[in-house]
Amino acid sequence: MTTTFASSPPVTVPVDQRVAELAAALIGSWQEGYLNDRPPAVAALARLRRGAGREAGETPDLWQLIDTGPFHAPGGARPLSEQELNRAENALHAALTLWAFHQQSRGTPMHRRHSRERPGGLGAAVRRLMPADGVDEPVRKRLVRAGTAPDLIALTQRLRDIVALLRREDIPLDYALLAGQLYLWQWPDGPAAVRRRWGRSFHEQRRDQPAPDENTAPDTDKDAS
Repeated sequence: MTTTFASSPPVTVPVDQRVAELAAALIGSWQEGYLNDRPPAVAALARLRRGAGREAGETPDLWQLIDTGPFHAPGGARPLSEQELNRAENALHAALTLWAFHQQSRGTPMHRRHSRERPGGLGAAVRRLMPADGVDEPVRKRLVRAGTAPDLIALTQRLRDIVALLRREDIPLDYALLAGQLYLWQWPDGPAAVRRRWGRSFHEQRRDQPAPDENTAPDTDKDAS
């Protein structure tokens, strides 16, 4: 008697999540190597910076550096359509090159994953550029201008201006989260959805903290926000 087993259906993982996970894996490895002054990671960072402001396919030097193999049906997940694949590659490329610019010559991690206690979204990072008791209108307008970019290339260029400010102040960003958002941005109604996420992130409030003990030194970690 022959027993037939039904094949398992493809794993359904949102494409933006797959883009975010791959960005996190690639940046995590390069960032750890760069901060430990390992030559391959230092060289990778330099190569990534040269690809900033371009679409993924325009920089042959990065074709082997950025391994997009996991987009091709990893672990039983469904394969991406040609349109999904192109947009995923462009989003990944944009996020990685922005991170490389951000991390350049910095001795602390400029990619840091988002958490409830330490928000890492773009809006939250921009809010940290401002005084605690007010809004820096020119900085806010940079975020608004990024949100109204007509296409991904223009968006990446406007984000680079924001990243330059974050870099100057050593404010990190969750580039995996950003990569997923850049993927969504490229679809109809995507820009509006991403702008809403940035707006919520901007207004995200720090969780209530217990009053400090008078014998405890105040927390001066500027990242704890």
